[in-house]
Amino acid sequence: MSLVVVQTGLLSLVQDSGRPGLGHLGVSTSGAFDRVALRQVNAVLGNAADAAVIEAIGGGLALRATEAHVVAVTGAAGPVTIDGRQAAYGRALRLAAGQQLELGTAVTGLRTYVAVAGGLDVGRELGSAATDTLAGLGPPPLAVGDELPTGRPSALPEVDDVPPLGIAGDMTLDVVLGPRDDWFEPDAMRRLLDEPWQVSGASDRVGVRLTGPTLDRSRAGELPSEPCVRGSVQVAADGQPIVFGPDHPVTGGYPVIAVVVDAHTDRLAQARPGQVIRFRRRP
Repeated sequence: MSLVVVQTGLLSLVQDSGRPGLGHLGVSTSGAFDRVALRQVNAVLGNAADAAVIEAIGGGLALRATEAHVVAVTGAAGPVTIDGRQAAYGRALRLAAGQQLELGTAVTGLRTYVAVAGGLDVGRELGSAATDTLAGLGPPPLAVGDELPTGRPSALPEVDDVPPLGIAGDMTLDVVLGPRDDWFEPDAMRRLLDEPWQVSGASDRVGVRLTGPTLDRSRAGELPSEPCVRGSVQVAADGQPIVFGPDHPVTGGYPVIAVVVDAHTDRLAQARPGQVIRFRRRP
């Protein structure tokens, strides 16, 4: 049993819950950027919570079933069709052999998650099928003609439809200040928390780049490399912040002015280029 890739869209990757606990080897956790969507899509189909799925950016992904399958779509909201007919979002969908599932352009949010009952049965590296775009671990990005084997499905559970996860309008992320907030002028801290920030089109799974006012340092020089985590808000030499995503380097030399609380980094997965981000200090 398998699904064949007919179209890839902008970028489609295999993701699961990643490779936690390997930072000492220089390997980040990676895995699904939007972990809530990963859990939702697998729950709809009765899969294990960390079963491998497809993470697609922006829409345009098309898959053809070689045999009968049950699939589901969560994450960013946009049109979902089966052989050109509108299909439901956030619920189990049956594909007959030869039928084609297609994602239209996302209306809200950025990353869509497509799962198949039984999960994708692809090769694993260091215990995970996740594609780490920085380290080069896991399967390569999906290409037209790829055939994705699937596992054995379980009985479908009775679950409610899940809502889309994209946020229209401004997105607010809670942060904890530091550990290097003392490297910045007091006015930089005010700007970080009071000013709007726009998501740059240069963002990716390694880091979401933001544009806005310059965050001026109070110290010259550079830090020795030190550990970084998902959600670290690192300020580059140009004074603009970068929020680390799941494929972030495990160490960095730019000062980290704040860290986005872990749960809100899933929101960041759905931030579209040009969308406004605001930071809120969590005590």
